[in-house]
Amino acid sequence: MNLIIMGAPGAGKGTQAEIISERYEIPTISTGATLREAIKSGSELGILAKSLIDDGKFVSDDVINPIVKTRLQQTDCENGFILDGYPRNMEQAKALVDMGIHIDRVLYIELSDETVIERLSGRRICENCGTSYHTRYNPSQTGELCELCGGKLITRKDDRPETVRERLEIFHKTTYPVVEYYKEKGILTVVQSDDSVEVTTERTLRALEEQL
Repeated sequence: MNLIIMGAPGAGKGTQAEIISERYEIPTISTGATLREAIKSGSELGILAKSLIDDGKFVSDDVINPIVKTRLQQTDCENGFILDGYPRNMEQAKALVDMGIHIDRVLYIELSDETVIERLSGRRICENCGTSYHTRYNPSQTGELCELCGGKLITRKDDRPETVRERLEIFHKTTYPVVEYYKEKGILTVVQSDDSVEVTTERTLRALEEQL
């Protein structure tokens, strides 16, 4: 089963991808992890990607696409895979077609922009040990300090409301057309994610089982 899991920042794609991966014993292929693997391998593309990242530049589709293709050709993907964070734009979606990669189903984890902003802007990270909290869903019992090490809890730049809105704007402009593209192909399944993780997981697994 070859899957793509999509959704706005904060939709919970990574959480659902991990659950699906364990349930069906297929690997999750995330753009970030794939890039790190390519860089660690010392391949020509990995070296190029590292140089772009070190210079603070955007890693272009011309670099990302062949890295993803190489990853999907590895033996652990023979029985299926989950793409998380790819494709992010129409160029990448078309690149999958050019690679000859067949996609069985695309899961779109849907939730409102307001919920995304609430989820992300409420996140707090310990500046010492990196433990994650949330002001509403998982607050620290010690207030603004980490329960584990006593470190100060901070808001990452990516989680500030103004930054989240910018990320959402990019998602709607660049990535959502990919969602519509797969809808037109008849392989899109929408899963509502405004409820708890457990409810979203139940909906996700039920949606997959209906397709099998």
